[in-house]
Amino acid sequence: MNTISLQAACLVLAVLLICPTLSFGQELKPVQLLEPQMDIGKPLMQVLKDRRSSREFSTGTLPDQVLSNMLWAAFGVNQPDSGKRTAPSARNWQEIDIYVATVDGLYLYDAKAHALKPVLAGDIRSLTGLQPFVQEAPVNLIYVADFSRMGQAEVDDKVLYSAADTGFISQNVYLYCASEGLATVVRGSVDRPALAKAMNLLPDQRVILAQSVGYPKN
Repeated sequence: MNTISLQAACLVLAVLLICPTLSFGQELKPVQLLEPQMDIGKPLMQVLKDRRSSREFSTGTLPDQVLSNMLWAAFGVNQPDSGKRTAPSARNWQEIDIYVATVDGLYLYDAKAHALKPVLAGDIRSLTGLQPFVQEAPVNLIYVADFSRMGQAEVDDKVLYSAADTGFISQNVYLYCASEGLATVVRGSVDRPALAKAMNLLPDQRVILAQSVGYPKN
C-alpha cells in the first residue's frame, strides 16, 4: 500500500470511528417532500427586521412541512417553464447543490423533483462544522459547488461565482427562518477535506459553506 492509499484508509477509518453508524445511502429511502406552502410568512420588512444569526438550537426535529418550505425557499424551482430557481446563479449554471444532514443521514436536495435523494445513512452532523452546536441542530445544510457545471470559466471565476451564489441561497434560508421563528447560522468553520471525504464528493465538487437550522433553544 502506497503512502497516499494509507492516508486515505486512515481518514476513512477516522470518519467511521467518529460516526460508527455511517454507511452508503442504500439504507436510506428517497423522501418526496410536501408541496411548499406559498400563502404563509410575515411581510418582507418584518422578516428583514427579525433576521439574525443564532448558535443555540433545540434538538427537536423540523416538521416535514417546514423542511419542505425551507428547501424550496432556499433554492427551489419557482419558474417551472424555465427551471429557474428562487435564488440567482451566474449564467444560470445552478452549480450549487444543497446537502441535508440530519440525525438519520445525509440527503441531496433535488429541486426539480422537490425531493431528497439518499446519500449516506448515519449521523454526520458533527463533521459539518467545528463548533459543538452543529451536533445539536436538527438540520445542517451543506452547500457544495459543482465546478463541472461551470463550463470553461477560469478557476478564479468559479470560486467567486459559487461563493456569491451560495450567499444568495443561504440568505433565502435566513429570511425563511426569520419568517417562521427558526434559528439559523451560516458557517465557514468547516474541515472541508474531511467533510468532502465523508460525503464521497468528486474532485470537481467543493464544500463552500454550511448552515445550521432548528428551533431556538429557549
